[in-house]
Amino acid sequence: MWYHLMRQLLFTLPEEMAHALVLHGLDLGAALRLPFLSQKVSPDPVRVMGLDFPHRVGLAAGLDKNADHLPALARLGFAFIEVGTVTPRPQPGNPRPRLFRVPQARALINRMGFNNLGLDHLLRQVEASRYTGILGINIGKNADTPVHEALRDYRIGLERSYPLAGYIVLNISSPNTQGLRSLQAVDALRALLEPLKELQDKLATRHGRYVPLVVKVAPDLGDEEIVDMAECLCQCRIDGLTATNTTITRPGLEGVEAAQEKGGLSGLPLQPLALAQIRLWKKVLAGRIPLIGVGGIMSAEDAADRVAAGADLIQLYTGLIYEGPQLIRYTGEAIAARRSQA
Repeated sequence: MWYHLMRQLLFTLPEEMAHALVLHGLDLGAALRLPFLSQKVSPDPVRVMGLDFPHRVGLAAGLDKNADHLPALARLGFAFIEVGTVTPRPQPGNPRPRLFRVPQARALINRMGFNNLGLDHLLRQVEASRYTGILGINIGKNADTPVHEALRDYRIGLERSYPLAGYIVLNISSPNTQGLRSLQAVDALRALLEPLKELQDKLATRHGRYVPLVVKVAPDLGDEEIVDMAECLCQCRIDGLTATNTTITRPGLEGVEAAQEKGGLSGLPLQPLALAQIRLWKKVLAGRIPLIGVGGIMSAEDAADRVAAGADLIQLYTGLIYEGPQLIRYTGEAIAARRSQA
């Protein structure tokens, strides 16, 4: 209830201002140890990618791009937190405005463009946070790095992030960095993944621990593309798949003025597409690669449906904006209840 009242005020503010205000408010609440900004989620342990998660609900990348707020976010009850997307060098992202609410559809549109303070800053923040949970670090390429040289940036991200990450995600599916999604084409994908897997093996030996490598894909792929990509991912020994990123389509938003903004759409309109994509990925992968489901999870029922469709873990983002932190607990409880009935 308290969050719904606060949301009315937040939604009167510009989107990025409201985002920053909430995060700084969480930081203050953590420092003061305010009890209403802390919650526990009922245990529902699961082992995925060789990692032991206390339950299945995590935070998607994008909310804490620079790992500036890990202590506060950890108090909300997530089983794991993913930070980033981070690029080797700092970059401002796309010009503002670049984040738009579509409240009548419970959606967001963003064209942020990997705005972040760079890998050095993120790693310093992770070390300073002393976060002990499972941390995903989502890495991308700088906007001024040509797509044909993207491997260089991903190699830097993988090597530098490896010592501090629980798992590492290759973001090749954001619609807001020009040409990035072309890396999902099978030939380009293989050329990226094979050397990164070689580097991962070397890093595992060097550091004495294996950090899983995950690929995050778009929801706008065709069935044949998914079939081809699935074989490539398996042949390249990828450890996990996150489905999906935001969509460039506008399902059900015809005539809605805000929906005409360029960028990736998240929230409720993405829900049917992301659910269908998980089902298809589950079918073609046939259990060979674990799945992290994200996109349009706005309720406890949405989360349980995503796990029933094949997701081993789920992540929240836009649902948190509209429903607040209690969604973490509700989704965890719903997933556990649905699984106990199966």
